[in-house]
Amino acid sequence: MGKKIGRVRRIVQAGTAVLTNGYLTGFAKGQIYQGPGKQFCVPGLNCYSCPGALGSCPIGALQAVLGSAEYRMAFYVLGFLLVVGALLGRVVCGWLCPFGWFQELLYRIPFFRKVKKLPGEKGLRLLKYAILVGFVLLIPLYVVDILGQGQPGFCKYICPAGTLEAGWPLVALNPALRSALGWLFAWKSAVLVALILLALTVWRPFCRYLCPLGAVYGLLNPVALCRMEVAEHKCTHCGACQRACPMDIPVEQTPNSPECVRCGACRDSCPHGAIAMGCRKGAAPKKEMVG
Repeated sequence: MGKKIGRVRRIVQAGTAVLTNGYLTGFAKGQIYQGPGKQFCVPGLNCYSCPGALGSCPIGALQAVLGSAEYRMAFYVLGFLLVVGALLGRVVCGWLCPFGWFQELLYRIPFFRKVKKLPGEKGLRLLKYAILVGFVLLIPLYVVDILGQGQPGFCKYICPAGTLEAGWPLVALNPALRSALGWLFAWKSAVLVALILLALTVWRPFCRYLCPLGAVYGLLNPVALCRMEVAEHKCTHCGACQRACPMDIPVEQTPNSPECVRCGACRDSCPHGAIAMGCRKGAAPKKEMVG
């Protein structure tokens, strides 16, 4: 039963990546889709400027409206994030994010030693919250150009999904762009390459350490409608769930940790069927501690 969930999740991940980047003309001509779909956000991190993107990235949209006079749009984006987060939490990360799926594919490549933790793991996991506050919220609000438009700090200086999905394809498809490349493109390419190499040994390093969207959904994970449950009467505290968890979460203690992306590995591994995953009103795991 658990294995079946894993297969379904991978199919959903692939399907989401295809559906949210289904503008094939963009890849053929090196153009960005400008249709009505761009008025709406997709749940996961998916760059607006990807040639195939049919919707907007919520983090990119939030930065764009924070530094502008479009206050109604800012409320729309914030409301979208809160509603999706309250309903799904980090289900979005584990099931609906194309860049998360990309990292998982890299991790599945054999021949590389896999590690569960890096030195300073706890501190590294806090970086995504610092990036959310500094690059997604403060820079667009306070670093403005001569027209008063806020700078999209995360998209401009960090986002590896934008480099993979938009920067590299557009440069490859548009020779004129290559002559205009500078230090910023080189910097963002270096960030992406570093994460690609790290993803060969660490499961989802960007999601784990740097993703501001994961930070938002993670804060809502403990109260989200879709959640994990541990049945006390079945749990024998054998530790199989934590050993199977790619995020190394003590599932029996914090089944709805902000770090959990709902991959279902703990449920798959439990020999007693003590772990359930679903969307239930009033679901109450035995403990709800943040950690």
